[in-house]
Amino acid sequence: MKFEYVAVLATLGFAALVPVAFLAISALFGPRRPSSVKAEAFECGNPASGPAWGRFSVRFYLTAILFIIFDIEVVFLYPWAISFRELGVVGFVQMMVFLGVLALGLVYIWRKGALEWD
Repeated sequence: MKFEYVAVLATLGFAALVPVAFLAISALFGPRRPSSVKAEAFECGNPASGPAWGRFSVRFYLTAILFIIFDIEVVFLYPWAISFRELGVVGFVQMMVFLGVLALGLVYIWRKGALEWD
């Protein structure tokens, strides 16, 4: 058996154990005094105002989707960075084309005003 992944498995085990331990400790030792005030909805220190199903501007969703798209695209940089030397010049040129397309997309949405919070 190879021991190369023991550290990774130990980290995953610890990462799974900590939340379970915190939830168990909270359930065992946490206060249990429910009240009507504690059961109310709470929004950033202010009492809830309006219905929970209020409408949001489309710009909010557009900005969120753009963030997710660019965030996911950046994930492709990690494997490329790890295997940078093996890919050589061809891999470098391909990644520069990829980053160029991302940059053009960012400039396009910036000029269209999709990132403005009016």
